[in-house]
Amino acid sequence: RGALTHCEDVLLIESASATDNPLVFAESGEVISGGNFHGAPLALGLDYAAIAIADLMSMSERRSDRLVNPDKNEGLPAFLARHPGLESGFMTAHVAAASLVNEARVLAHPASVDNITTSGGKEDHVSMGMTSALKLRAIVDLAENLLAIELLAAAEGLEHRHPLKAGVGVERALAAVRKIAPPLMQDRSLSADITHVAEAIRRGDFEAEGEKS
Repeated sequence: RGALTHCEDVLLIESASATDNPLVFAESGEVISGGNFHGAPLALGLDYAAIAIADLMSMSERRSDRLVNPDKNEGLPAFLARHPGLESGFMTAHVAAASLVNEARVLAHPASVDNITTSGGKEDHVSMGMTSALKLRAIVDLAENLLAIELLAAAEGLEHRHPLKAGVGVERALAAVRKIAPPLMQDRSLSADITHVAEAIRRGDFEAEGEKS
């Protein structure tokens, strides 16, 4: 959260600032553009946010593992399957989660540490901020899909705990998931479920449900 707040602060400051290093002469009121623009603050902030989100994704994947792994999930069926040993359950969904985390970790490498001199040597240090922004956007997309997998797995785990009830907020989240995706009664493709839950995350639907509780 601190990393994302820092990135937001940098974006607000830079968007309200002159980035071309102008020379300001107070006495005459003259402003001469220096042309020495540099986007390093933005690039560094975007890279910082990307690293933070990739780290959060690692935590999400570990939580999903604890839900599907029969050695860790406190008595839930293996891979949350209705018929363990005969069905895959959430096994392939967790494989997808691991793949998403791997891709995010690769993308989390900071673009701002790279440099290619351009413009005949005049731009001798380049921030690579656009690459930082594109990578961050890609990581956010990956994170939404990863959290969708975790939400679906958590909802399935709660189904196996019935008639026990969770807290009010968790039950609201479960109900929100179930409006989108039914319980996994037998093996089926989860691609559409993951996509639809990820879209709900992007819209802030689950955050709104949490605020109600």
